[in-house]
Amino acid sequence: MGRLVFGGMIGRKVGMMRLYDGTGRVRPVTAIELGPNRVTQIRTVDRDGYAAMQVGFQHGRKRMTQPARGHLRSAGIEEQLGTLREFPLPADAEVEVGAELTVADIEPGQYVSVAGVSKGRGFAGVVRRWNFRGGPKTHGQSDRHRAPGSVGAGTTPGKVWKGQKMGGHMGSRTNSQLNLLVVSIDPARNLIFVQGSVAGTRSGLVTVAPGRRSPLQGYEPPEPFEPPEEVVVAPPIEVAPAVDDAAAEGEAPADGGMAVDESPRAEADADAPADDDAVVETTGDAETADEDEEKSGEGAE
Repeated sequence: MGRLVFGGMIGRKVGMMRLYDGTGRVRPVTAIELGPNRVTQIRTVDRDGYAAMQVGFQHGRKRMTQPARGHLRSAGIEEQLGTLREFPLPADAEVEVGAELTVADIEPGQYVSVAGVSKGRGFAGVVRRWNFRGGPKTHGQSDRHRAPGSVGAGTTPGKVWKGQKMGGHMGSRTNSQLNLLVVSIDPARNLIFVQGSVAGTRSGLVTVAPGRRSPLQGYEPPEPFEPPEEVVVAPPIEVAPAVDDAAAEGEAPADGGMAVDESPRAEADADAPADDDAVVETTGDAETADEDEEKSGEGAE
């Protein structure tokens, strides 16, 4: 396992998570979407006085200026690469203009240095910016709780030394994390997982360069990531047309037609005699009621 054959790459910070390596050790990692980058220019010692390469990365909606577009057009690149950076080029590297750099050129177990711009905090006092403890909280100190205190002597030196820790603008500075272990890579999604934290916000621009430490011997990376499966959309389910409730219950439909009831109850009603042929049955209770009415009429006479 050798060192990286290129000077560096540009990517963006995705977030943090944790992975388990091949030995089961948990490693907190930062996921970085690294590349793909395009080599836009090669600087040589004979022409420029130093050896370096310029790479481009398409990041966000940042537009390129007309001079930058002409610079890429002269290199034969038609892509809109919003970010260009230069990295030192090793002597044994063989890179051509227009070549594409991906995470496949990096192996787990190597060390890289990652640089990013930290989050801007605005104007901050000494307690937040330099972790001062502040003044006493009692004995009449009503306005010294978060004050910086003395910043120097009066007569000698008679001034405030340059670099004195005081309140001021905090954050929004380029911070570099040196020698971070490459825990794993995911070429299918252009992701690299480095152990440790990286300065910057999510989707913030970062640069990755080879570290100064030799690769970790005997390192067992996690199991390789499987490429994401394609989502298969099922065809829509055909629904049968709805049946009219009125027609199902035997009622007249709304269009004025006559609904036909073919149930067994309707057949029994059809076999029953009509009203003219109906047989009137007289029960014993009805005859007794007639006799009582006749007797009551005779008694009244």
